Amino acid sequence: MTHRSSSIRSEKGRWVNNERLEFLGDAILDAIVADILYKDFEYKKEGFLTSTRSRIVQRETLNKLSVDLGLDKLIVSSTRNLAHNTNIYGDALEALIGAIYLDQGYRVAKQFVFETMIKQHLNIDKVLKSEVDFKSRLIEWGQKNRVDVHFEVTDSTYDAQNNPVFFSCVRVGGKEIGSGKGYSKKESHQMAAKVAIKKLRESNELQEALVETTKKEEESDRNRELFSTPSDNE
Repeated sequence: MTHRSSSIRSEKGRWVNNERLEFLGDAILDAIVADILYKDFEYKKEGFLTSTRSRIVQRETLNKLSVDLGLDKLIVSSTRNLAHNTNIYGDALEALIGAIYLDQGYRVAKQFVFETMIKQHLNIDKVLKSEVDFKSRLIEWGQKNRVDVHFEVTDSTYDAQNNPVFFSCVRVGGKEIGSGKGYSKKESHQMAAKVAIKKLRESNELQEALVETTKKEEESDRNRELFSTPSDNE
């Protein structure tokens, strides 16, 4: 439960916090949720399973689950304003899952995720009706239409409470169509993707233009390859 802002030194001189456990717990949680969905939704296709898993493991859901479990009261942190750093809660939950896995193994970690997290604190029907995270949805649209989607952090600063603030933009087919800010890079990406998706939903002309531009660029690339000389390829 120790956030990096309150790291302590071990006897070997290494800074100790929950970041490594968070990394492990993130991977274990993904595997467990995929395992549960694969068995519970026997006839659903990959797209449904991927989308549902994204909704369950997204930061907003994990932050809420962490608070519901009372982990917010156990976190050791020197961050001034936790209200603007709510990812700390979800990170702590992932760290806990990583710790359970190391101590008791996959079976007990899966039991904790299913019995304690999902059955007691998560309404699957509500999750299925909720909006999947905007970044994943935008990337999926780009893959389906063969249009490149690229996120970029354009600036970063600090607010009045000295919390980091990030600004990002998203380019779709080389055209910037969304920007946003957040208290983490992930959050700023989500906000930029949300703006981009709104524009795409409201304008079929924009969607068609982006797809058409990509097709023309691909055709141009093929023509260059077709008419290039051997020396050009060397």
